[in-house]
Amino acid sequence: MSSTETRSNDQAPLQGLRVVDLTSMVLGPYATQILADYGADVVKIEPPQGDLMRKSGASKNPGMGSLYLQLNRNKRSVVLDLKQPPARKALLRLCENADVLVHNNRLAAMRRLTLTDADVRKVNPRLVYVSLFGYGDNGPYAGKPAYDDLIQGICALPAIAAQAGAQEPRYVPLTLVDRVVGISAVHAILAAVLRRDRIGEGQTVELPMFETMAQIVLGDHLGGRSFDPPVGEPGYNRLLTANRRPYATRDGHVCALIYTDKHWQAFFAAVGRLDEFSANPRLSDHAIRAQHYNEVYGIVADLLRTRTTGEWIALFERCDIPCAPMNDLDALIDDPHLAAVEFFQTQTHPTEGRVRYTGIPSRWNGSGLKITRHAPRLGEHSLAILKEAGIAAGEIDTLLDSGATIDGELKDNAAAAPPRRIAGKRPMS
Repeated sequence: MSSTETRSNDQAPLQGLRVVDLTSMVLGPYATQILADYGADVVKIEPPQGDLMRKSGASKNPGMGSLYLQLNRNKRSVVLDLKQPPARKALLRLCENADVLVHNNRLAAMRRLTLTDADVRKVNPRLVYVSLFGYGDNGPYAGKPAYDDLIQGICALPAIAAQAGAQEPRYVPLTLVDRVVGISAVHAILAAVLRRDRIGEGQTVELPMFETMAQIVLGDHLGGRSFDPPVGEPGYNRLLTANRRPYATRDGHVCALIYTDKHWQAFFAAVGRLDEFSANPRLSDHAIRAQHYNEVYGIVADLLRTRTTGEWIALFERCDIPCAPMNDLDALIDDPHLAAVEFFQTQTHPTEGRVRYTGIPSRWNGSGLKITRHAPRLGEHSLAILKEAGIAAGEIDTLLDSGATIDGELKDNAAAAPPRRIAGKRPMS
């Protein structure tokens, strides 16, 4: 273990849970990041070329991009080329004492590798086997490639953005689907572990991206088509109105939600227009207001252009109306609340220097959880974990010689050197 890593995390609720992580990109690694943050021992299995996200975002050194750093802190990295039978055998050894295996490969790929749930459960009948993929395996889209942008599109997010006033259909500028489905995967995994512990049998969980996001989107927007026959169009009109957006002020923007009758009355009283509010049912009556959100939000928008952001925030706070500044990314990173709650955790990475990680938002018995491991270099823990699994030194040498694994352990005198395929004292090729 590197001198920069600590293992103390007394409040971590998932200590003792072992996860074999065959995921890559964002969806799966975000789910296993949360499990690792909660104390699970997450063993990240990477091919010799590494997770593609190692090349994404800002970086100081090749293979250590900023997105990879955030998604893979608190994990250990093992390289296994699963197309080689000895590496597959090594993976099964790791699964013998694991609680969970999670992957985001297409099911056909797992069948080709002979790593289906039935295959893996031969060595560990109590294993929770979790598959994350694009579309349910019993539908016409089964097996299709799926990425965040594609699922955003098929789940109507760009279309409803345009319906709500965007100049053209646009993707949400986040890996929104990957992260929402990743969070859903966490609770599905933990539910499966609880059931396994209760009934004593391994569990198979399949979580498709499309169906998960369709539930999220239509939870708001099923609208009139909730009924059979339909009583109206789909869509929740408050969310789709073009004037539901940050309000422009004299010097910027402000976010405010004037929602209840009390909020609306207090707002118009504060701006000296209570008579107008009382006389206009589209403003004063919630049921009628709900049918005319675009108009009433437009009235507010016209008013808010007359004062500065600071003046409006002070007024909203006096009136107990929910409000917030509209941060850009720099302002969000430097937000005083995040500083006060010590949201960011900064560590010295052995090769990347000082790295700022986003924090772990939950608190346990009044204490926050700590990031105890830096995001690993490719294969940094290969040898240690293979030895832990009881794999003999000769087998490990064979894996190294064939390139089926990589020794990426950080050496004190060569912290910035690239991972090596040849172990021990043998000469480098």
